[in-house]
Amino acid sequence: MVVSGLVLNFVPDPAAAMAEARRVFAPGGLAAAYVWDYAGGMEMMRHFWDAAAVLDPAAAALDEGRRFPRREPAALERPFRGAGMERVGVPTPFVSFDDYWLPLLGGQGPVPGYAVSLGEAARDRLREEVRRWLQVASDGSIGVTARAWAVLGVAG
Repeated sequence: MVVSGLVLNFVPDPAAAMAEARRVFAPGGLAAAYVWDYAGGMEMMRHFWDAAAVLDPAAAALDEGRRFPRREPAALERPFRGAGMERVGVPTPFVSFDDYWLPLLGGQGPVPGYAVSLGEAARDRLREEVRRWLQVASDGSIGVTARAWAVLGVAG
C-alpha cells in the first residue's frame, strides 16, 4: 500500500508518481491519497486567507485555495484513473483564539510563512481581522472543519 498524505499538491507530475506506485504493486495493491480542500472545506485556512486578502490584496496569490490544482475531487482523481472518491470532513475544534492563532506563527507552510513574514504591526492587524472572520462560541471556543479530498485505487 502507498499513501500520499497532503503531498500531491507538491508533486510536479502526479500521474508519473502514481504510475511508479502501480509499477511496484502486486495485483490488489492499494494506492491512496488525500489533500486538503483548500478552496472551501479547510475553514481554518480559508478564514485566514480571506482576512489576509482584506488587509493585503497581494496575499491572495499565496492562498492554497487558488494555488493548488488538486483542490477538488476531479483534479485529484485524474492520476488515479478509475479510482473512487470519498469526501471526508474532520471537525477541528480550538479551545480559544490563541489555540487557533499561535500554531499559525510556526513558520512552516504557506499560512505560517506569510504570517511570520509580516512586521509586528501588520501581524497584529491580521490577527484581529482573522478574529473577525471566525465564529467564537460563548465559551471562547472556535469550531471549524478541515475537509480533505481522498482517492483510493486498486491495482488490477
